[in-house]
Amino acid sequence: MFRLIRSLVRPYRGTLLIILSAMLVETAMSVAGPWPLKIILDNVVGSHKLSSWLDDFLRPVLSGGSKMQIAAAAAIAALIIAVLGAIASYVASYYTTSVGQWVANDLRLRTYHHLQQLSLSYYDSHQTGTLLSTITSDVQTIQGFASSSTLGIVVDLFTIVAMLFIMFRLNWDFTLIALAVTPFMLLLVSRFKKAVKKATHEVRKEQSKIVAVVDQGLQSMRVVKAFGRQDFAEKELAEVSRATVTASLKARRVKALLSPIVAVTVAFCTAIVLWRGSALIIAGVMTAGALTVFLSYLNKFFKPVQDLATMTNAIAQAAVGVERIRGILDADTIIPERPDAREPQALRGEIEFDHVAFAYDADAPVLTDVSFKVKAGQMVGVVGPTGCGKSTVVSLIPRFYDATAGAVKIDGADIREYKFHGLRDQIGYVLQEPQLFEGSVRDNIAFGKSGVTEEQILEAAKLANADEFIARMPHGYDTMIGERGETLSGGQRQRIGIARAIIRNNPILILDEPTAALDTESESLVMEALERLMKGRTVITIAHRLSTIRDADKIVVLKGGVVAEEGSHDELIARNGVYAELYRIQFNTAPTVAAAPAVAAA
Repeated sequence: MFRLIRSLVRPYRGTLLIILSAMLVETAMSVAGPWPLKIILDNVVGSHKLSSWLDDFLRPVLSGGSKMQIAAAAAIAALIIAVLGAIASYVASYYTTSVGQWVANDLRLRTYHHLQQLSLSYYDSHQTGTLLSTITSDVQTIQGFASSSTLGIVVDLFTIVAMLFIMFRLNWDFTLIALAVTPFMLLLVSRFKKAVKKATHEVRKEQSKIVAVVDQGLQSMRVVKAFGRQDFAEKELAEVSRATVTASLKARRVKALLSPIVAVTVAFCTAIVLWRGSALIIAGVMTAGALTVFLSYLNKFFKPVQDLATMTNAIAQAAVGVERIRGILDADTIIPERPDAREPQALRGEIEFDHVAFAYDADAPVLTDVSFKVKAGQMVGVVGPTGCGKSTVVSLIPRFYDATAGAVKIDGADIREYKFHGLRDQIGYVLQEPQLFEGSVRDNIAFGKSGVTEEQILEAAKLANADEFIARMPHGYDTMIGERGETLSGGQRQRIGIARAIIRNNPILILDEPTAALDTESESLVMEALERLMKGRTVITIAHRLSTIRDADKIVVLKGGVVAEEGSHDELIARNGVYAELYRIQFNTAPTVAAAPAVAAA
């Protein structure tokens, strides 16, 4: 845990030096705090003379050395000690909070950056709600520990060392009483730490489930309402919420037990010192002021020990937070980029799958031996039964995943020879459900490429048949659309997605049945826009509706992890194989070949 925090605070060494200096001053003032009271009790109220070193120190300011002058000097000293301690405490607290905020910022960005680098396989096996909880709540917990608890630990350690030194000078046998109890308290703390950490881990786990359930419920609100399952959604949240309450109360029982035990131990030591100190005062061996100072130091000594004990909760929470963040930072599903990877030149768009195999799970391969070629400028449809690997095939082209065997090539070069950004910058996407973001229409179109001009945005919208409905919006291109574009119709969302792809102007285009969920009128507008978009590009489209790829240059049929057959629509119908069977099932009719010469050409 401390290794991660140390790496995070390293850039702020200068600020940490200021904090350390302020802490030393604060500790010094804490140690000096009881001495004005000792002077009042022993040298003003009592009849004891000032210590020789104190007398030498005060002689320049005490002309006659009367008791009232000594009292005034003690009062001024108490005020100066308090003011200096307060200033030092403010400086230390302010700069520690500042460092804590920046540490949280750096950790948040570092974690999010790492998440951006992970392959999609990581997200296939991790809940979004858990990741959200980690990057928010756990980072905030570590921030609190770094900004407040760390400060408290350092000040307490400084105070313990300084107090022990002074206490030994005052009365060594009393000090041994405190030291004798300390190992017992530390042992108690270490025993409790394991239990608290385990309980805290369970609490954080249940809290993550709450975030996951709420996130899923809000994202699927339309479905919940459509099926009238609000009661089910609320029941699901109630169950995880009750589990969180149970875990929190269990953790609280463990945490709450520690503080009273420490308090009783401290009271026991104080009682012994009071009893023994009273006897020494009666015997004239010790002054009342010295006993008062020692009791003050004893209380100050046990307070940081008690704070360190009760801080087990904060340490445990921070440790759990670090573990969960480490779980992300240590994830090794990053697709490696070769050290000698190069930026691709302008790609022609020739694509080849050369004996490609892939598996999300080693025990269940999706692709076993896929080989086919796509010429530059061709439109190729990828079809097959559900679960045959259509989406996997197109996900391998931009290296969202890496093939476990074989190679995917573009323009004759293995795509692993290209840099990620350069490769993906030359591939456009139009998905079945385009992902729009909360913001203006303009921003959503411009998301496709950085640095685009207003003219490019308008031109892309016109080519995508989106300009006509955007113009009718209340604020035109400045109209704000809701999260995921819920304020737009399916056809409108799709046309903005096409405009986003047009603005990228890529040589390779991947389509995932962009008209599958549209009505007839919207489909017509979208298909018209897609025809403009596809012109002069290499297009690979996942086809669920076979009618959308009748005119494709080639159709690749997947089944059982291999290419079952490939060819044009008429060629595949003539073979009466997998494609013909899919066609027959989808249209509930026997397929017919368009023309005899097409069969002969096959």
